[in-house]
Amino acid sequence: MSGPDHAFAPVASDAEAGFGIYVHWPFCAAKCPYCDFNSHVRAAPIDQPRYVRAFEAELRTMAQRTPGRRVSSIFFGGGTPSLMEPSTVGAILRCIEDLWDVEEGAEVTLEANPTSVEADRFAGFRREGVNRVSLGVQAMNDKDLDALGRKHSVAEALRAVGIARGAFDRVSFDLIYARPGQSIAQWEDELCQALDLAADHLSLYQLTIEPGTQFEMLYKAGRLEVPDPEVAEAMFLRTQALTANRDLAAYEISNHAASGAACQHNLVYWRYGEYVGVGPGAHGRLVRAETDFRQRIATSAERYPEHWLARVEQFGHGLTVEDPLTAEEMGDEYLVMGLRLREGISRQRYEALSGGRQFDERQVALMIEQGFIESDGGDGLRATREGSFLLDAVVADLAA
Repeated sequence: MSGPDHAFAPVASDAEAGFGIYVHWPFCAAKCPYCDFNSHVRAAPIDQPRYVRAFEAELRTMAQRTPGRRVSSIFFGGGTPSLMEPSTVGAILRCIEDLWDVEEGAEVTLEANPTSVEADRFAGFRREGVNRVSLGVQAMNDKDLDALGRKHSVAEALRAVGIARGAFDRVSFDLIYARPGQSIAQWEDELCQALDLAADHLSLYQLTIEPGTQFEMLYKAGRLEVPDPEVAEAMFLRTQALTANRDLAAYEISNHAASGAACQHNLVYWRYGEYVGVGPGAHGRLVRAETDFRQRIATSAERYPEHWLARVEQFGHGLTVEDPLTAEEMGDEYLVMGLRLREGISRQRYEALSGGRQFDERQVALMIEQGFIESDGGDGLRATREGSFLLDAVVADLAA
């Protein structure tokens, strides 16, 4: 991740990392063949008032477990949150405001599909308090959109981006590259189109074949070919260069933003902050502040929407996992998340989270010499552009 740079300045405390709330809406109009998210298609209309009551109940339970927190960001993800009625989003936001202290001007993001029907609802979401939208464009040609199982056309995507830019202060959209049959030249052309269209943020993801997806079945059957690793790496490196030249340098491996326009909610994750997750399949990390080393609890909820609904109505929450993390697990998670960021990680915070573990300085020096990480000469470490492409190995070597 080179070019015009985001600051080398890792946050040094949980408080700086922020506190976020993630709301998972699990329903989609169709299941995309590459998607392993907890998303579900239903033929019958969703009883949104009933789900609102369940979200409110689960939020109340989570507020009791996180007293005194100040919310810095709220994120509606899915699934397809833009299938929610604006009034549903508004009811959930009002509940959050009643239960926690929400920072003035806190980022409130909603993920949306760029179909024409959903785009026309943007004004309603804005009135209810959403101030940032993230559009799942995914490709800039209709043939590949169809292959990805998307239900919109390029024309609809362009229209949706235009409407979004008129309705919201901040707009981002996603693209997937290293798609079946895609060449480096084709990706460069597509990325340049996207950069011409972009506002202040782009999310650019390399296609991965995820377990349990339709793409995995096709791949194993020899019916789906993706670019080989060398081509994918070349696409990644060209992505970094082209975005940096357009003042949208990577602040995280797959996310690019103008100065000051990084997604604040995702920064909570990558900075290893604390966050509440509500809704079917939602995950969270809650800090048990009374322990000596601020132990984190990993939470996750029942994935199947109707089962989640029944659990919430019976117990006040849909959680099925509430696991205390060891110091070693917290240190490892901090590395996995923090080294994705251009701002890097703090050695002191790693030591505090991991119960006093320290890096092997000989290993650090070797990895710097090899060009996989770099130091600010003090507390900070970060992955280089080359190290970012091999991040799993970098994390493993540092944690060894």
